[in-house]
Amino acid sequence: MSLKKALLAATVLALPVAAQAQPVTGLYVGAGVGANFRHEAETDGIKFDTSDNVGWATVASVGWGFGNGLRVELEGNYRFNEADSVRVRGARLGGAGGYLRTYGAMVNALYDFNLGWPVVPYVGIGAGVGWNDIENTRFSVGGTTYQVDDTDPQFAYQAIAGVAYSLGAMVPGLALTAEYRFYGTLEPSLSVSRNTAANPALLPSTIKPDNYNHSVLVGVRYNFGVAPAPVAAPAPAPAPAPAPARTYLVFFDWDRADLTDRARQIVAEAAQNSRRVQSTRIEVAGHADRSGSPQYNQRLSLRRAETVAAELVRNGVNRNEIVVQAFGETRPLVPTADGVREPQNRRVEIVLR
Repeated sequence: MSLKKALLAATVLALPVAAQAQPVTGLYVGAGVGANFRHEAETDGIKFDTSDNVGWATVASVGWGFGNGLRVELEGNYRFNEADSVRVRGARLGGAGGYLRTYGAMVNALYDFNLGWPVVPYVGIGAGVGWNDIENTRFSVGGTTYQVDDTDPQFAYQAIAGVAYSLGAMVPGLALTAEYRFYGTLEPSLSVSRNTAANPALLPSTIKPDNYNHSVLVGVRYNFGVAPAPVAAPAPAPAPAPAPARTYLVFFDWDRADLTDRARQIVAEAAQNSRRVQSTRIEVAGHADRSGSPQYNQRLSLRRAETVAAELVRNGVNRNEIVVQAFGETRPLVPTADGVREPQNRRVEIVLR
């Protein structure tokens, strides 16, 4: 499956889901398995042909998400391909073949593009060590049988592009993943043995084949500590007789303290009702979500409360009747993990006493 098809399939699956994917925060684990396409390993006139065989790859990782899209992780990986033939000086040798394996550990840095969708695209890069292993590979040239059966660790690197599809509505913290990886290592140094002393100059005693891989993987990722989405409380029963509302909620955009047109309408309605019910005290309490530091959120919630108080005064309310309070991120309407942007927590509450 190409990356384009994987992205399209994940997007189609995400359409019926209303829940917004949460940023990865704290400890998580992941695993994936899929197909591995390895370039023909070539060096010093020897080519290990893998074009007719699609191998397989698997990865497992443990990582930490910072709640802002950035993740770091430690990964273990394994890739396997079969060499269905060997070419020497361009000539294909019948009955020759063997196994090409790479396994190792990587440190990856990734970034999630949290766009408010259930499907979250991400990219990443990684570096580490990979053991190159050519196993049980025999071929004959000019009456001499050669064999490559050696392993050598080398610096490894990779690039990652994928998508994660949130299953948080069913299992909080769980996501399906689909991704493409380009993986390579520096050229390993592998020994070549032979059964006779003939043709001493035909092939070298050591070869350094290249190692480039394209992997397409599907997998799962689980983010520990993600709380279930809060269940909305049932709407209160209507009052037996019409009565003016006593509490009003004014919501703000992320990291903003200015009023939207809808917010101005709500403040004007609160000011009008304060005169109808002849309130003697109007409490204006500012709040913020947990996407910033506690100190910054305290100041932001105060600015929001003062903005609403000023709008009440502009609508005819006496400033002496208004009590302004700021609670920062300490009284969320919707409990979240630290660093999460939650629109319902970016608010000012107006209470008519």
